[in-house]
Amino acid sequence: MLNPTIEELTKGKYNRYELALATAKCARIVTSEYIKQHEAAERAITGNKETDRPLHTMIDRELRDEKAVKVAISRLYSGQYAINDPEEETSEAEASAPAENTEEQ
Repeated sequence: MLNPTIEELTKGKYNRYELALATAKCARIVTSEYIKQHEAAERAITGNKETDRPLHTMIDRELRDEKAVKVAISRLYSGQYAINDPEEETSEAEASAPAENTEEQ
């Protein structure tokens, strides 16, 4: 059984395709966060075995221990990342755009 369920993730607003796209984009963000932390940890290592901490302890546990897709799903579910509805964005843009002057002279 999937936890959270697809219905809980979509909240009745989005279809599975939109959910899959959002999860993939979020997983890419998670992966890039992991890569940045890993590179920063490698730069921080001085080469002294007595004083250096192990590399895995310098990376966020969530990013290090879980798969990127699982982290992405949990972030979408918790609300850290949100799915932008293109229909809402266009309606908001049309509402905020000034009306054009269509009077003929």
